[in-house]
Amino acid sequence: MGDNWKQQLAKCIKSADTLEAVSDNIPLLHRFSEQAHQQFRMKLPAGFFYDDQNKPVEALLAQVIPDQRENDITEGFVSDPVGDLDAMNTPGLIHKYRNRALFIVTGACAIHCRYCFRRHFPYADSQINRENWEPTFNYLRQHKEITEIILSGGDPLMISDEKFGQLIDELEKIPHLKRLRIHSRIPSVLPERVNDVLIQKLSNSRFKVSLVTHVNHPAELNQKNNEVFRKINQTSIQLLNQSVLLRGVNNTASTLIDLSEKLYENGILPYYLHKLDPVLGAAHFSVKEADAIALMDEMTASLPGYLVPKLVKEIAGEQAKTRIV
Repeated sequence: MGDNWKQQLAKCIKSADTLEAVSDNIPLLHRFSEQAHQQFRMKLPAGFFYDDQNKPVEALLAQVIPDQRENDITEGFVSDPVGDLDAMNTPGLIHKYRNRALFIVTGACAIHCRYCFRRHFPYADSQINRENWEPTFNYLRQHKEITEIILSGGDPLMISDEKFGQLIDELEKIPHLKRLRIHSRIPSVLPERVNDVLIQKLSNSRFKVSLVTHVNHPAELNQKNNEVFRKINQTSIQLLNQSVLLRGVNNTASTLIDLSEKLYENGILPYYLHKLDPVLGAAHFSVKEADAIALMDEMTASLPGYLVPKLVKEIAGEQAKTRIV
């Protein structure tokens, strides 16, 4: 695949006009809000919202179209809903939980999800690069209780193979780090990025590596990314998935059951189903906790235990995710 992913990235849809031009009938386009777009720019790979029959899927478009409801002010929905900024010990390093720390690799993403809990995050002041990462690595060296490093962003796979390799090499020099976890939307939305160089680098790492994908709807799993997951499954890399429970996207038991089944077909274990983080601009995606629990009851009755994700929420200041069921 090489650098083909950069060519695909350059073709991302970033305006309502471009979106309308790719198809005669785009669901939900009538909800497009220029104000919401200006506050948080739309960005999506051109093929993201089609199913394998090349038909637009409304549940996928709902995740990416700037919606007029994003302009509503809702009590309890804030710009930093999970307390990232308070837990940032050095620029770009979030040490919220005792034995693991999260590394903000980049602010860039291949897709802008409208419910993103970091949609207001000050990336310009917080991301780490080769020129400024020494304080961060000093912090990691000094805190020997940290045994797992989590690469996040933005999307950590948005950097080049060379920069990604340099980052892994530096992390591997810290002896008390044992595990590497990568949280990325890219394997499902821009599978061209997951090339042989990247897979080999992770496969050869001294770390026990987990790649946590972010798939919310079964239509996001298709023929194109199936091949990428097949390649990863031939290595020692552990594939997990986390989803966000979103009203109008995946808040039915049949959708969530189908998602778990399709994930497993692709060698991915469902890991977390997140209750929406209350980020400013995303209240219209919120699902009541009682309704979420009822959905989990239906999933539990229909799936083997290993295909039922944990329903969790994140509370700022807590020492771990809070399990709902």
